[in-house]
Amino acid sequence: MNASLRFRAAVVSIVLFAAFLGIWHLATRSTGAVGNMSPEYAKLMGLTATQGKSAMPGPLDVGAKLWEHLRQPFYDNGPNDKGLGIQLGYSIARVGLGYLLAVIVAIPLGFLIGMSPLISRAIDPFIQILKPISPLAWMPLALYTIKDSSISAIFVIFICSVWPMLLNTAFGVAAVRKEWINVARTLEVGTVRRAFTVILPAAAPTILTGMRISIGIAWLVIVAAEMLVGGTGIGYFVWNEWNNLSITNVIIAILMIGIVGMLLDQILARFTRMVTFPE
Repeated sequence: MNASLRFRAAVVSIVLFAAFLGIWHLATRSTGAVGNMSPEYAKLMGLTATQGKSAMPGPLDVGAKLWEHLRQPFYDNGPNDKGLGIQLGYSIARVGLGYLLAVIVAIPLGFLIGMSPLISRAIDPFIQILKPISPLAWMPLALYTIKDSSISAIFVIFICSVWPMLLNTAFGVAAVRKEWINVARTLEVGTVRRAFTVILPAAAPTILTGMRISIGIAWLVIVAAEMLVGGTGIGYFVWNEWNNLSITNVIIAILMIGIVGMLLDQILARFTRMVTFPE
């Protein structure tokens, strides 16, 4: 049943993708010559004016350019001309470091909040004030105090990643069934051992769900952050190619952002399924 459903879903996805490519191709194809004009004027105006070619590239143009990027993903011809692999590498490294710092802070603090009603009530006002603040609002303050654009971007990733993990960890720990905790107390299991052997396995699916939400937010935010700070990264690549009016490269970068985001999400989804067991 599950195999049949997956097969049918795959067929529907392929059909939808093919329909999308077909509509895209038809919407951007050339309509032919639009009129006679002098060679000098035609050269100045380009194919958009002389052949009715759409300013938006078609799927064949994007595919050809994407193949060029895939053939040489790590070339480096200077500050503003680096391969797509290098740009993605910088972005993934920043996200990974900021995300790791958020894990180190959020999960232990979430455990503390979930296990202690006193700490939960004491810290809750600070969380409710800081959580709604846009991560990018921290960027000017980070640039002013840290004075390093790359570290500032990592700090912004940390800020945006910490809240979903913190809240999900606290919720998961607080929601552990009291019967299990009472049994552990009856067996005189210490607090630290109880946290690792009873509470952590029970709260793991909720914690990993928070981590999954955080990685998605972090990958969203890094693109905007790199547009602001410049230098390197996929966000800067998008902005730089827009300034060069290379819409083809912008579309390719958007595609790569989506693929990498999907892969990061699926990795954590896999881990979540590994620690989820029916009661």
